[in-house]
Amino acid sequence: MTLLAEAKKGLTDDIRNVAESEGIANERLRRNIASGRAVILKNATHDVTAIGIGQTLRAKVNANIGTSIDYIEKSEELAKAQIALKFGADTVMDLSTGGDLDNIRREILREIQAPIGTVPIYQAAMRRDAVVSMTTDDMFDTVRKHARDGVDFMTIHAGVNLKSLEVLKKSKRLMGVVSRGGAFTIAWMTHNNEDNPFYAEYDYLLELAQEYDFVISLGDGMRSGCLHDASDRPTFMEYIQIGELTQRAKESGVQTLVEGPGHVPLNEIEANVRAMKSLTGGAPLYLLGPLVTDIAPGYDHITGAIGGALAGMYGADFLCMTTPSEHLGLPTQEDIKQGAIVTRIAAHVADLARGMPRAHQLDKEMAQSRARLDWERQFQLSVDPELARAKFNCRSRMTDACSMCGDLCAIKIAKAALNDSKP
Repeated sequence: MTLLAEAKKGLTDDIRNVAESEGIANERLRRNIASGRAVILKNATHDVTAIGIGQTLRAKVNANIGTSIDYIEKSEELAKAQIALKFGADTVMDLSTGGDLDNIRREILREIQAPIGTVPIYQAAMRRDAVVSMTTDDMFDTVRKHARDGVDFMTIHAGVNLKSLEVLKKSKRLMGVVSRGGAFTIAWMTHNNEDNPFYAEYDYLLELAQEYDFVISLGDGMRSGCLHDASDRPTFMEYIQIGELTQRAKESGVQTLVEGPGHVPLNEIEANVRAMKSLTGGAPLYLLGPLVTDIAPGYDHITGAIGGALAGMYGADFLCMTTPSEHLGLPTQEDIKQGAIVTRIAAHVADLARGMPRAHQLDKEMAQSRARLDWERQFQLSVDPELARAKFNCRSRMTDACSMCGDLCAIKIAKAALNDSKP
């Protein structure tokens, strides 16, 4: 029995554990999982601490790692994963396309203590001499292989089908399709003159998910790759398809995430988030960014964090970090660190906006520490304690205030004045 099916009947150990870690009532989480408004990432065969994503839960952060055909260094990708977790990521996705993909994935599952996601079509495509040559069996066999290895959630671009392809062809997009999985699927459908196997044989995909209890993340293969293409007909056509697939999964007892747009101007983020939530019955929403401008290569970790904070305020549940290397190249370890930190900040900002008690408590503790000039506690509460400590110590000080103000510290002066005025 899947976790979703069990949640409809009563509590499970995973539900209790996640509820305790989130500080919410067991029954509240159980109801949200049973209704599809929250999921728990944990493959039945993966020995890892379960993580919850969705309504009433704190916003989570994912980090993408993985080799490329041009650069294959497994140890470096493992190091990136550890860095991402250290600086705020909750999950890791292995997007490897170069090297021994089975070995890389299995070592990540073995070494990284977090839920792990993949995009199986990447490996399915690598089995043949061309993307369009992969078979339906290649696609589903790869899903089964990943599930058997213990992958906790998989991005499946089932919403990209012949219907959405026709809408795309009639659109006036500047960049067409920027999702790699979406592009693979469109190329395959066009070449083979057949519908997407993950859509046409979706019931079989659901059977695999039932067997291993992994979470299906319905991928945004039509996501916008620039602001010009945001909120267009192909985007919303895929939303509608994803909504229908989410309902079918829920009826089959399969947990689902849904993925949303990529590049979206600030003024359109609310409409996109609310549309996805409405069409999918409140399913947990997983976003890359969204990036709110196209002109900041090298700083897209920041453009993504700005969009992610706003999307989170309106209901997005899961933020996939971008790094300074977005649109430019394979990220370095420092890129991963920077991406994890700014996305964790965005997730925390979203939690504050949604009134999450634990988020507000952290900010309150920071304010109290600043009022006391308790620097050590401020460092401990910081999203990057090492950087905060280094900045504080980079200049000599004559007082217990920072080197910006010294004896002119507003907190010290006001506190002294207020104490002197007391009868």
